[in-house]
Amino acid sequence: MAKIIGIIVVFASVLGGYVLSHGKIAALIQPFEVLIIGGAAFGAFLQANPGYMTMHVIKKSLKMFGTRFTHTFYIEVLGLVYEILNKSRREGMMAIEADIEDAAASPIFAKYPAVLGDERMTAFICDYLRIMSTGNMAPHELEGLFDMELLSMKEELEHPSHAVTGIADGMPGFGIVAAVLGIVVTMASLGDGDQKSIGLHVGAALVGTFFGILAAYGFFGPLATSLRHDAKEELNIYEAIKASLVASASGMPPSLAVEFGRKVLFPAHRPSFAELEQAVRGR
Repeated sequence: MAKIIGIIVVFASVLGGYVLSHGKIAALIQPFEVLIIGGAAFGAFLQANPGYMTMHVIKKSLKMFGTRFTHTFYIEVLGLVYEILNKSRREGMMAIEADIEDAAASPIFAKYPAVLGDERMTAFICDYLRIMSTGNMAPHELEGLFDMELLSMKEELEHPSHAVTGIADGMPGFGIVAAVLGIVVTMASLGDGDQKSIGLHVGAALVGTFFGILAAYGFFGPLATSLRHDAKEELNIYEAIKASLVASASGMPPSLAVEFGRKVLFPAHRPSFAELEQAVRGR
C-alpha cells in the first residue's frame, strides 16, 4: 500500500505543480519520445542481463506491491523448523526421511503452506536436513557449507535490483538522447517551419528529458531500492534457517535451536520469544 501511495504522490506532485503553473497536459503527451526512451532502455536491459532475467524482474517488481515477509510468515518458517527438528530428536533422523524426500506429501510441511509454496525454501530445508541425517558432517563443516551457498544465493537474489538500477542510471541519458533527436528535428524544420511548429518540436524535445529524469528518480530508482530490501529480507530468512539447523547439529534442543534462528531475524517482524513458543506449542 505504501508503494502505491508513493507512486500517486510522485504523479500528483509533479503533474499537480505543472498544471498549477498553467502548464498544459496535452503538451506532455509525446508518444515518440516515450518510444525512444523506453525502447532504448529495454534494449540496453536485454544486452546487460541473461535472457531469463526479463520475466524474473517483471514478476519480482509486481510482487513489490505486497510482501510475504510478515510476522506470520516468520513464525511459520520457525514453526516448521521446530516441528521437524522435534520429530527427529524424539524418533531419530530416519523418522523424517519421508518428510524431506517428498515434502509435498509430508503432514508436517502441509501445516505450513506459505513455506511449502516456496519451492526454493522447501528444497533448502530438505537438502540440509538430508545432509544432517547422514551424521558424517561436523557442525562447523555444515556451517561452512551454509555460508558458501548463502553467498551465491545473495548474488542471485540481488541481481534484479542491480538490473533495475542499471535502467534507472540509464534513463536520464536516454532522455537526453530523445531531447537531442528532438532538437535535430527542430533544426531540420527551421527553413520551412512556422514559429508554432518549431515551438512544438522544442517542447517535445524537452519532454523527452523530463520523462527520462522522472522515470529514473521517481520510479525505477525506488523500485531498485525496494528490490534490494526484498532480497535482504529473503536472505535473512535463510540465515535464520541456517542458525537453527547448525544449532541443532551442535546438540541444542529444538526449542533452543529455533531461538537461535529467531534472534537472527530482522527486528521489524521478528516474533517475540513468547509468541514463537506459543505458536510451536500450539501446533
